[in-house]
Amino acid sequence: MVGAVRDLLIIFLALTSIVVWVLLGILIWQIWRLTRLVQQELKPMIADTRETIATVRGTAQFMSENVVAPVIQTSSKMAGYRRTVQVLMGTGFARNGKPSPRRDTASAFRSSKSTASSQTPPSA
Repeated sequence: MVGAVRDLLIIFLALTSIVVWVLLGILIWQIWRLTRLVQQELKPMIADTRETIATVRGTAQFMSENVVAPVIQTSSKMAGYRRTVQVLMGTGFARNGKPSPRRDTASAFRSSKSTASSQTPPSA
């Protein structure tokens, strides 16, 4: 009885081993096919991606040269003109938030005039 059970288990293990090896062979074959398919499909995708990157690079360079740079130049010139007018008109402030020297001079002149007119001449 023990010998028969042992023989059945050996046969079962042998059949199981055969099935596992067959399935392993099928798995290896499928992996090989998948690898080949990915290689064949990936090469055109990489070429298309490189072409797209070159197109995007060219578009970005064109936009930088023909759109962004002129807008920045115009904006900076306008800011310079505006600042010049502010300073000349006496409404500009220095970068630290204090009034510009021209404004200080004008207000100092006005205050010295008002204090001079309010003072009485010394009596002799």
